[in-house]
Order: sequence, then structure tokens, then C-alpha cells
Amino acid sequence: MARKPTRPDPSDVFLNCPFDAGYAPLFEVLVFTVYACGFRPRCALEEADSGDVRVDKIIRLIRESRYAIHDISRVELDPANKLPRFNMPFELGLDLGCRKFGGSAYAAKKLLVLDSDSYRYQKCLSDISGQDIRSHDARPERILQVVRDWLRTTSRRLVPGDDFIRDQYKAFAEALPIICDQQRIDRAALNYLDFAQIVEEWLRQSVEPRSGTTE
Repeated sequence: MARKPTRPDPSDVFLNCPFDAGYAPLFEVLVFTVYACGFRPRCALEEADSGDVRVDKIIRLIRESRYAIHDISRVELDPANKLPRFNMPFELGLDLGCRKFGGSAYAAKKLLVLDSDSYRYQKCLSDISGQDIRSHDARPERILQVVRDWLRTTSRRLVPGDDFIRDQYKAFAEALPIICDQQRIDRAALNYLDFAQIVEEWLRQSVEPRSGTTE
């Protein structure tokens, strides 16, 4: 008997983007924005199982996530081996294939494709012409706005406005070094799981009603 396909979780957002230090400011804003909109970011960094084949892990995350954000902006040649990085376009292809060939359970998956330039993809990945490619200009404030607006429009959920989320992130960024000191975590070496947990807890506390009486 065939196993019934797992339906993607309507709160999960698969993140396919660079994980290097140069992208870190964008990645942190991206993760924060997804959480601030009431969704849960999913990415390969959330697990560290040496027995799990990486592509199998990626496929599982894609299958489990109703939404996905694919940033294909890393097209430069690696300075060491003089080759481009194909991971992001490859994972985008897997996600498009899941939506096209995965059956009715996956036909409603929604994808956002990002690049640092609006039209650069036409020169290096022309097969996705016709997709609604959004540019972030490598600016954190721009990626916050684009991701927030896309989640709002695509999900039809009520989410905070981008000005509110921007103010939230500014306050969070100022508090993060203090939180890391309190938890005895090196801010410069903060891993994904630590960062995600700190974001979740900070947002939870920021929306909890304050106790006490008013005068």
C-alpha cells in the first residue's frame, strides 16, 4: 500500500539562501521577518545529523513547507576554485518539481524567488523567465519589506506592517549582544539554532501583555 503523501505545513517557510558570512545580515533579517509574520522558517541548518544525506534533508524540508523563499543572488565565481555555486538554483528546481509533479497535496505550494538584481537571472537562469522575481538590492531593509509583503499577499493572513517589523528588528538587533552575553554565547559565532530560538523567545516576550496596574 502506497504511503499517503505528507501535506506541507501552512506555517512552514523553507529558506534556500547562502549561509556565508557575507550574506549573514540578510539571512538574520530574513529569519526574523518570517518569525515576526507568524510563520516558522525551515532550513538545512536546523539539523546536524551526519547520517542524513543533505539532498534527502532538503527534499524533506521542501515537502514539509507550504511556502519557500529562494535567493539565487550568489552567482559570482568562488575565489578559491573559480566556479559558481549551484546549490540555490538546484534547490529551487527541486521545489518547482515538487509543486509540478508532487500531486494535489503540493500543487498549492507557493514560492518567492529573490535576486539582488531584478533582471540578472535572465542571463544565468533563463528557464525561470515568467516567474515573479523580486530584487532585494542586497539591503536588509529591502528584504524585510519584500518578504513581509509576499507572506501577507500569498497567505492572506494578517501580519504586522513592514514599518512595525523594522522597528522590532532594530530593537532586537540592539538587544541581541546583551542576550548572547547573558546566555554565554559568542555573538560572532552564533549558530542558526541559537539565533532562531533567541528570535522566537524575544518576539514572544515582546507581544506578551505587561503585568501590573496602570495609574
